[in-house]
Amino acid sequence: MGNKVTTAVFPVAGLGTRFLPATKSVPKEIMTLVDRPLIQYAIDEARAAGITEFIFVTSRGKGALEDYFDLAPNLEEELKRKGKFDMLKVLEDTNMDSGAIAYVRQHKALGLGHAVWCARRLIGDQPFAVILPDDVIAAEKPCLQQMVEAYDETGGNMVAAMEVAPEKTSSYGILDVVNEEGNLLDVKGMVEKPKAEDSPSNLAVIGRYILSPSVLKNLDEMKKGAGGEIQLTDAIAAEIENKRKVYGYRFSGQRFDCGSKSGFLQATVAYGLARPELREDLAGYLRDIAPSL
Repeated sequence: MGNKVTTAVFPVAGLGTRFLPATKSVPKEIMTLVDRPLIQYAIDEARAAGITEFIFVTSRGKGALEDYFDLAPNLEEELKRKGKFDMLKVLEDTNMDSGAIAYVRQHKALGLGHAVWCARRLIGDQPFAVILPDDVIAAEKPCLQQMVEAYDETGGNMVAAMEVAPEKTSSYGILDVVNEEGNLLDVKGMVEKPKAEDSPSNLAVIGRYILSPSVLKNLDEMKKGAGGEIQLTDAIAAEIENKRKVYGYRFSGQRFDCGSKSGFLQATVAYGLARPELREDLAGYLRDIAPSL
């Protein structure tokens, strides 16, 4: 039903202050989860969903992020010379074709909605995905791919959703749901960071979105919402007010909040245990220290 989604926006302008002092010189998005930066997981997920155009919304100090996706001729030659072709293949997966990535600057940190709005001219009049690299989702079928397959049947707008503890609703955009059909949630409203007693549900929006271009027009109004920021949630909620469909998608997989230190550490353990070459040593260590915890 929907047009093919081939463009994804990656809002990566944040300063990553929760990870200081590391983020004084290293963009948070290239901090490594096992041996891959967070942004690589996001890119791999986007590719699996059929994304071919990648838009990064950046800010000052993100040069290392841009360099990460560039060719590294000296390193590649050295690996060839030493016959390390397995490592060469790993490196090739990080390269992006010329013209596949575009960068736009968000000069002021005015919120997620504003970051997406900054990419409006590159998005044009087509549906697009938004991926927040902080939300790392371990899933047999990548989360965005699950959503794209559902979106192909529904069109409209779609947000990833998961249940959170009631006391956590004030940290998320929360869905007000009319009914559920399998993994698909018919949404009648969205509230950004409500108090537990005011929350319409405990179904939280997670950092994966498929949006229609009319959301960008809603963002043109630059209305400030929760925290005095321009909230993407509000622009999506406006779609419902304008009688356009919004769906939640209850994805299969485990989400890690890598925007927090504890979430990053949990993800490191989980992804480490999922790697055959690391599992035995890491599991042995965890068993050894378990009695002392």
